Amino acid sequence: MENVMDNSGLDILIEGGTLLTMSESMNVIENPAIGIKDGRIAFVVQKKDVPGKDTYTAKTVLNASGSVIMPGLINTHTHLPMVCFRGLADDLPLMEWLNNHIFPAEARFVNRDMVYAGSMLAIAEMILSGTTMFCDAYFYESSVARAAVDSGMRAVVSQGFIDLPKQNDPVKIVDIAETFIKKWQEKAPLIIPSLACHSPYTCSPETLACIKDVARKNGVLYNIHVSETKEEVAIINERFGKRPVPYLRDINVLDDLTLAVHCIWLDDDEIEMLHECDVKVSHNPESNMKLAAGCAHVPIMIKKGITVGLGTDGCASNNDLDMFGEMATAARIHKVIRMDPTVMDAKTVLRMATISGAKALGIEDQTGSIEPGKYADIIIVDMDKPHLTPLYNCYSQLVYAASGSDVKTSIIGGNIVMHERKLLHIDVPSLMREVRTIAHAIAENSFSGG
Repeated sequence: MENVMDNSGLDILIEGGTLLTMSESMNVIENPAIGIKDGRIAFVVQKKDVPGKDTYTAKTVLNASGSVIMPGLINTHTHLPMVCFRGLADDLPLMEWLNNHIFPAEARFVNRDMVYAGSMLAIAEMILSGTTMFCDAYFYESSVARAAVDSGMRAVVSQGFIDLPKQNDPVKIVDIAETFIKKWQEKAPLIIPSLACHSPYTCSPETLACIKDVARKNGVLYNIHVSETKEEVAIINERFGKRPVPYLRDINVLDDLTLAVHCIWLDDDEIEMLHECDVKVSHNPESNMKLAAGCAHVPIMIKKGITVGLGTDGCASNNDLDMFGEMATAARIHKVIRMDPTVMDAKTVLRMATISGAKALGIEDQTGSIEPGKYADIIIVDMDKPHLTPLYNCYSQLVYAASGSDVKTSIIGGNIVMHERKLLHIDVPSLMREVRTIAHAIAENSFSGG
């Protein structure tokens, strides 16, 4: 993309520091100047190369000296309202956790107000830790979308579907899916609607296929948990006589706009099938570790050419939304599993959290790297900290030493949403009080297992 060197009337000018563009060429620019106008990046150059630098104007000038400037992090899979269940039923196997604790709590307490409050608090946590875009899948998803709009957060919002008694009428769920997409397509510039089926074992073949048909017809993303546990693989084998990926392939839900989440218990043939169908993958290592579900063969997937993004999953199974922590875990866990310190190097993991995440969501032409013409989704990370000193390699320092609390400024679509660690559009104390009230009602019931 070419620089548009229009210096008149910039909205934001970022100067100084070190820029990690995360572009295809992985350019690193020392002492850069980044011009932002009308929500997009106007130019990216070294400060000394800005023409007419004595005459340009900008409403806001940000000095990034001593900092790293980079694309905002992209969380490719989460369930934001589950912030309200953070710590509810820890240290349990996934199936017990879901069936005996989370599903009952959701059945009783999930409503539009709870979803909105939980989503707002989750968004605050994400912005404070450097995430500028997320892909969510849950119920009452319009409330998640409204929270994203109210907070200035970029989001892929996925209306979720799961077969419940008397609630799996194909005509009804197709109408719900169509209505959701129509409601949010082009309604809010930061919102991209999509659809999600919970999993192959909680949705019938008819539900999986008809929701995918709606997604395909409307050109939107379809995401689904796949092979998260050994139990899931066994269930699908018993029901259909095949493993999850060939089952999903045979009912025609796998293509380049399918995001498969987790993908832990895949064999070599299934990985090849994902590659052939151009399916994207969301890797959620911390949730997978905490639930002892296993660890996906991500190095093999990447070598095969599969696009893999990084996600936190929901706070009930992580228990935080800090993508810096997720990067550190992703980099380390594969090294010890494969007994190879060279796999999942820092550059690869940082790409997973930025441009590969954008590719996984189908929007790499709009965000995920700092290049002219793309949305100005940018974070500034303060490297002038004891735990980040000395600095030899920015990529390594960000992945192995930095944390979300080192992010001092977050910009989404050219709008500064957090500066000097202060959120500009979210009343955090009020939200925390509201979520504590919700949690108090949940705690009075028997879902905690205590």
